[in-house]
Amino acid sequence: MSQWSQVQQLEIKFLEQVDQFYDDNFPMEIRHLLAQWIESQDWEAASNNEAMATILLQNLLIQVDDQLDKVSQEKNLLLIHNLKRTRKLLQGKYQGNPMHIAVIISNCLREERRILAAASMPVQGPLEKSLQNSVVSERQRNVEHKVSAIKTSAQMTDQDVKYLEDLQEEFDFRYKTIQSLEQNDKNSALIKQEMLALQAMLNTLDYKRKEVLSKIGRVIHEIDMLMSNMLTEELLDWKRRQQIACIGGPLHGGLDQLQNCFTLLAESLFQVRRQLEKLDELLTRLTYDGDPIPVQRPQLLEKVNFLLYNLFRNSFVVERQPCMPTHPQRPMVLKTLIQFTVKLRLLIKLPELNYQIRVKCNVLHSNRRFVLCGTHVKAMNMDESANGSLSVEFRHLQPKEMKSSAGSKGNEGPHMVTEELHSISFETQVCLYGLTINLETSSLPVVMISNVSQLPNAWASIIWYNLSTNDPQNLSFFNNPPAATLSQLLEVLSWQFSSYVGRGLNSEQLNMLAEKLMGQQVSYSDYQLSWAKFCKEHLPGKSFTFWVWLEAILDLIKKHILPLWIDGYVMGFVSKEKERILLKDKTPGTFLLRFSESNLGGITFTWVDQLENGEVTFHSVEPYNKGRLAALPFADILRDYKVIMADNVPENPLKYLYPDIPKDKAFGKHYSCQPNEVSKPSDGGVKGYVPSVFIPVSKILNDSTEPHSPSDLLPMSPSVYAVLREHLSPTAIETALSSPYSTD
Repeated sequence: MSQWSQVQQLEIKFLEQVDQFYDDNFPMEIRHLLAQWIESQDWEAASNNEAMATILLQNLLIQVDDQLDKVSQEKNLLLIHNLKRTRKLLQGKYQGNPMHIAVIISNCLREERRILAAASMPVQGPLEKSLQNSVVSERQRNVEHKVSAIKTSAQMTDQDVKYLEDLQEEFDFRYKTIQSLEQNDKNSALIKQEMLALQAMLNTLDYKRKEVLSKIGRVIHEIDMLMSNMLTEELLDWKRRQQIACIGGPLHGGLDQLQNCFTLLAESLFQVRRQLEKLDELLTRLTYDGDPIPVQRPQLLEKVNFLLYNLFRNSFVVERQPCMPTHPQRPMVLKTLIQFTVKLRLLIKLPELNYQIRVKCNVLHSNRRFVLCGTHVKAMNMDESANGSLSVEFRHLQPKEMKSSAGSKGNEGPHMVTEELHSISFETQVCLYGLTINLETSSLPVVMISNVSQLPNAWASIIWYNLSTNDPQNLSFFNNPPAATLSQLLEVLSWQFSSYVGRGLNSEQLNMLAEKLMGQQVSYSDYQLSWAKFCKEHLPGKSFTFWVWLEAILDLIKKHILPLWIDGYVMGFVSKEKERILLKDKTPGTFLLRFSESNLGGITFTWVDQLENGEVTFHSVEPYNKGRLAALPFADILRDYKVIMADNVPENPLKYLYPDIPKDKAFGKHYSCQPNEVSKPSDGGVKGYVPSVFIPVSKILNDSTEPHSPSDLLPMSPSVYAVLREHLSPTAIETALSSPYSTD
């Protein structure tokens, strides 16, 4: 079943989440019509490969054209109209930046997988609940409402200033008219009446000046309160959501909404600033005793400039954290002399700033020192982003370590390197309407590595940091790393599976991981787990840590059993004791797949059998690792696996995937070929050699008193059973099993 088909079967509350991240940037209509084709493309790789992204964009437009041809034949006018509009939109937005559409589609597919994983979980985890707090949503709506109201108030004050200007011009004209009269004319009763009218106008001017200053003061106060309270919280929440998204959590959004709020507030402040300038002009033409403008205007202007400074300072954000294109799902881990990308955005979108802001980046150092090679100064512009935001993306930066004076590389031990945090800093300057504002921002802490073998531990450091703290710049964090709540850590571990291999972990699988970390029968609702327990201390009786064990499983799934994992057929995280409880009452031949607890990156299968006396027995094969799975597809192994019983009759003991799914029904679509398609050796073989095939075979003795060692259950190669039966007799097979010599 396609991923999109699974999405459509979700409950309404999950469908509402899906609806939130499909918009004009990537319409849901296209996702629906081209579901299978979209899912068959590698959008993740294309998001960091411009040539590949260009090809995919062109193919996407071709697919849309094909759909247009189909609906044109059906004469579906509405769909024809929508598809034409969508095609024009896609081509216009992404022709100049095809990688952006790849990023958007990759994020949408990833978010779908996360929601599917969340739907299979009995409850949401504590972190995800906190990110979806209804209070936060209510505050978002309040911010947008208040920003809109402030913008309206500033526009209405403009009308008041214009009325004041017109009133003052009329007063000025009438006053100058009287001044031009002869002295004897000024004593007439009519002129005296006019003077009284002018005094009334002056009183009105004074009142209107005070009223305008009062309204301007209220607008400034409302902006100040909004920025100090709700808008600041909104920005902090977005940054926290970005932290969580970087370690596999829910796709973070809301930056476009924040940009709209920041931009409207900036426009309102600049509008108020112009109003104060207009009052200053009026002051130069007319002033009087008790005039409120010279008293109040300087204070109001100072407050506006201060608010503009803070607004611009907070609007300079890292939109996309540093990430190597070679490891898109491991952001903030950077390898020396390998390119990484990072994207900045100014949330205040004003046309006057386009190409006027130049951003410079540097590395904030910890113990080791680095420099950035490549173009580290670029101008922000509105052309590189699909929504026209003012942004800049650095795509060709490389960190290079500065050697010490003695020429050494510094301390590159595995723990010192992967726990040492750095930060990429960015600085720029905004010059607008007489204001000059220096801006600075920094990335989340990054880990620099010199060898790709350090990446797993480096990624563990990134996970622990962003899980444990809201502080975006605590570079000394690992001097004394705090403990993490086990329930939150398990949620993040599930995210690793949903984001990296397309399917998260259910409560039973998480329980097994909790037991692995803390021991049997642990209640982990509020248990605190140390950093050392997670990543530095070896598991009991093992030569590796918990994280190294888990990372090896992620790598195994990604490279060798991904389709089986996504389909939910790999139970994976289940202890030997639990698997026997699950299988003991099942039909003989029922099996399940689990990850090895003693072998890194190993997967095995265990099946239940029943002896003639009714005794239940369990058999597990030696775990398969990535070396063996690279040569033999796992689905084919499950199909063709055979054991030789004591009576020399080879048979496949695997009948039903737990709980009761026929094996071929579960794995049939993943078989690479049918058994009768296995090639046979030629009659004569290669000239000068006897034809041969390599056949690993498992053997099970019926005598239940003899213990079974793991070597008794070496797996049989997929494939060659038809050849085996045709070319070897049971006696020959038995002789081969008993031979003390190696196959060499």
